[in-house]
Amino acid sequence: MWSWFGGAAAQKRKDAPKNAILMLREQLDMLQKRERHLENQMEEQEAIAKKNVTANKTAVAKAALRRKKVHEKNLEQTTAQITQLEQQIYSIEAANINQETLNAMKAAGSAMTQIHGSMTIDKVDETMDQLREQHQLSEEIAQAITSQSVGEQPDEDELDAELEGLEQEAMDERMLKTGTVPVADQINRLPAAANGEPKDKTKQAEEEDEELFSF
Repeated sequence: MWSWFGGAAAQKRKDAPKNAILMLREQLDMLQKRERHLENQMEEQEAIAKKNVTANKTAVAKAALRRKKVHEKNLEQTTAQITQLEQQIYSIEAANINQETLNAMKAAGSAMTQIHGSMTIDKVDETMDQLREQHQLSEEIAQAITSQSVGEQPDEDELDAELEGLEQEAMDERMLKTGTVPVADQINRLPAAANGEPKDKTKQAEEEDEELFSF
């Protein structure tokens, strides 16, 4: 039962600003209606005064102006009351907003305290060290996997020779299509040079003379 009464009291305190604002707004609405009524009364009395002045009814016009003055005084009081109520409403709303903001900040502080309850700088540093170690281990594993060759690797010289042969075949095919003889083939078609060194001109002449005398 005590908890029920405590809850009811807390709810009443919570609703107090709202109820106060509602009451103030009701009173403000009533005063604003009174303000409009007094303004209408003043205009009406002024019209009566103007009408009677034109008709030379000075006493009636003066009485209308006297009533107008009374309405003016009441209007001034009503306007001042309206201003006071508007200020009170604004103050209560501002105070209520401040209270709600403070409650929200308290709740945020409690939540952060609960979150950080089991968290310390040492635990954070330990966790970060573990993450760095695991990251370094992952990089070392990846490097070990990619640096080791799997299976027998082909000889680079054989690969270069095979690549050169393919390039030569491709060039020969292009030459055949365009009708151009490769330079190597043109060189092969040249007449072969005579074997041995060229004979001396004098010795050659003597041999020719011997052939003539032999006849």
